[in-house]
Amino acid sequence: MSQGLPRLDLDALPPETRAAVAAHLEALSLQARQLDAERAARAQLESEVQELKARSERLEHLLRELKRARFGKSSEKLDPDQLALSFEDIEIAIGEVREADDRARPEKRRAKEQSGTREGRRALPRELPRIETVIEPDSLACPCGCGEMVRIGEDISERLDIVPAELRVLVTIRPRYACPKGRSGVAQAKAPARLIEGGLPSEALIAHIVAAKYCEHLPLYRQWQQFKRRGVILDRSVLADWVGRASFHLTPIVARMAELLKQSGKLFLDETTAPVLDPGRGRTKTGYLWALARDDRSWGGVDPPGVVFHYAPGRGGIHGEEILEGFDGILQVDGYSGYRRLARPERRGGQPLVLAHCWSHARREVIKATPAKGSPVADELLRQIASLYAIEKEIRGQSPERRLRERQARSRPIVEKLGTWIGEQRARLSRKSPMGSALAYIANHWDGLCVFLEDGRVEMDNNPVENLIRPLALNRKNALFCGHDEGGASWARIASLVETCKLNDVDPYAYLRDTLEVIAAGHPQSRLDELLPWAFTSLHQIA
Repeated sequence: MSQGLPRLDLDALPPETRAAVAAHLEALSLQARQLDAERAARAQLESEVQELKARSERLEHLLRELKRARFGKSSEKLDPDQLALSFEDIEIAIGEVREADDRARPEKRRAKEQSGTREGRRALPRELPRIETVIEPDSLACPCGCGEMVRIGEDISERLDIVPAELRVLVTIRPRYACPKGRSGVAQAKAPARLIEGGLPSEALIAHIVAAKYCEHLPLYRQWQQFKRRGVILDRSVLADWVGRASFHLTPIVARMAELLKQSGKLFLDETTAPVLDPGRGRTKTGYLWALARDDRSWGGVDPPGVVFHYAPGRGGIHGEEILEGFDGILQVDGYSGYRRLARPERRGGQPLVLAHCWSHARREVIKATPAKGSPVADELLRQIASLYAIEKEIRGQSPERRLRERQARSRPIVEKLGTWIGEQRARLSRKSPMGSALAYIANHWDGLCVFLEDGRVEMDNNPVENLIRPLALNRKNALFCGHDEGGASWARIASLVETCKLNDVDPYAYLRDTLEVIAAGHPQSRLDELLPWAFTSLHQIA
């Protein structure tokens, strides 16, 4: 005999009782659904609170860093121009956080838009030319059917725009219309979309500032001076905020570029120093910009060339491992020992990589070890390397299959003889001598130096990516150092777009201008590939 309460037989109940029970059960079901909805809403709210807390903590950290850089004892030891550079990078990072916060809090964004004010806003000079655009509503027909609405006023907003060598003010006029008999609402066109809601700059001006800083290597404090000379007072911190907000919106494009590059079968990797100010000690520390590049033009590859820079606080191989997570294939590198972990069986993030080493670096080691009076060993070694490069010059632009055949027939015999000869020279030279060390370098990287003989896609050297990091060195020379680690990350992000534009014969300013405009207009994330630098044509074709 079963234990517990007997099962309720609804059919046995009177109709009115049955109806009451059914209503009660429905009420309980509704209550359960409401409870589930409340739990889901609470979980969503808790997630939003945690995200807001994280942004707030990051912003507070950056503000503390800015305060320390500006008012710390060590700041007294720095040149004012140098100090201004450190402020720029921290303030750019702050601009990114602010934009993320604004996008996550629509009510805050709407309030700024309605007020028409933002931090650092000043009246624009009256002498600047005004380009007025009047935006009319789609229809002036009165909803009450009395005829056409009458104009009762207008909203006017101004944004600072730029045409190369010319500053101008874009004036947007949005007339308001109402029923002439006062019986219905008001008709007015919507305000055009802006990258920075309620902000002063046009997207073209932001693109100009970004391109000038990262393409023309003109620091923001110098751009501020240029604006000042033309009667426009724009605080350097305001310019930094604009750049930071642009960097925020461009981040998904760079992330997508990195994703696509790592789908390739062969990439280049190199790194260069990026001095970063350490405000607490009043001196710089060494950060690094890592360049992950693809350039298949030498063998007719169909994938467009591109480069993505990654900022890291150090040069350890672990950073290269993180950058290359998800990539499997051949990696062309110099002789830096930190890359060896990428070829280990236990490599994190993918299969062990095949490292193709650089003959150009091998040649440099020999040249560096050559005494002033010359060396027969160096002469012979350089002559053999030159003969390999002569073959490469002949087959450049050919298919991988053709390049491989030529290398097997002509380059392999030279390399094999060279390997034997190097072994003989090492046996008779002192290991501690400069030339002995140079030959040891070549011997230690011999397997990687021979990879180009097995794959027609592989280059003899790492020069393509070295050429890509030279503009960063120019920017580093002009800017002296980054002001903060997060400023280094922004630098890497925008440099990725600028240098990829150059690789694909695209004007960086035109690309940044049109891309920021379509992003402001609400370009969907599902069509992100249309905004990649190598896909760029014009604003009208990607809108």
